[in-house]
Amino acid sequence: MSSRMIRSHDNGNTPIVEGDEAAKLIHFNLVKLAAGNSHTYRLRGFETAVVPLSGRCDIKIDATKFEAVGGRAGVWGGLADSVYAGPDATVTIIALDDCEVAVAGGRWDKPMEPFRIVPDDVDMVDVGSNETKSRRRIFHILGNKQADRVGRLLVSELYADEGCWSGYPPHKHDTDQPGETAHEELYHWRFDPPTGFGTQLWYEEGQEPHAHVTRHGDTFAFSTGYHPTATSPGHASYIFTILVGKTQRSLVQNFEEKHRPLMAKIPGIDAMRAKFR
Repeated sequence: MSSRMIRSHDNGNTPIVEGDEAAKLIHFNLVKLAAGNSHTYRLRGFETAVVPLSGRCDIKIDATKFEAVGGRAGVWGGLADSVYAGPDATVTIIALDDCEVAVAGGRWDKPMEPFRIVPDDVDMVDVGSNETKSRRRIFHILGNKQADRVGRLLVSELYADEGCWSGYPPHKHDTDQPGETAHEELYHWRFDPPTGFGTQLWYEEGQEPHAHVTRHGDTFAFSTGYHPTATSPGHASYIFTILVGKTQRSLVQNFEEKHRPLMAKIPGIDAMRAKFR
C-alpha cells in the first residue's frame, strides 16, 4: 500500500504515522498538553521538527533547552516558532500554556545539532492566483534555508484560499530519475471554519484516481503517485506538510505530462519549485 488516509481521532499523544507501509520514512505525532504537563520521546533513526501549533512550551533536546517556543493561538495566528532535533535525541516538551505540538520526523541516522527556527527564519512563497483557483502560500519551516543543518527532512505549512487547489498541476515525486526525485509525503489538514472540507485525489500513472473527502484533523500519507488537493468554497485550508527524501533532501517534482501546459498559466510555480531545493 503506497497511500493511507487516517481520519481525525484522539491519538492520545501516540504517533499517528511511524514508518508504516504508506510512508516508511515519515514519523508524525500530535502532542496535546495541559499547562504544566510534559511529554518525552526518543526516536532512533529519525530527525524531527517540533512545531507548536498553539500555545507555548519549553523544549529540551538532550542538554540544550529552548525556552517559550511558540505562542500563537492556533495555526491561523501567525508564523511558526519551532525547534529541530537530530536522531536519537531525548526530546522533552514542557507545556507553559495548554498547547498542541506537531512532531514531524524523517529517517536519518547521522548526528545533528539542535537549533531553533524562529518566525524570521520561516521562508514563504506565494503560489497561484484566485483567478486560476490555485492560490496557496507555503511557509517553509525546514526549507532550503536550513539545508546544511538537517538530513533529508522538509517541513512546511500550506495555506490555501477558499475554493482553491494545491498540489496542482498534478505532480509526483516517487522515482529517482532525471527530472524527478523520490520523496515520501504527509499532509495534515485544518479548515477555517473547522466545519470546512476538501478533496484529496491520489492516483498512479494510468490509473483511475482515488478520491477522499478531507476534514479538519485528517491526515494523508503516501509514497507514490499524483496527489492534487482542493478546498471547498467558503473554507480556507491549512496543510501541515512533511517531505522526506529517499536518497537526497532536494525535491524535484515531476508534473504530469498532459497537464504541464498549466505550469505557464499558474503564477509562482517556478518559485515554489526553487524553495524545495
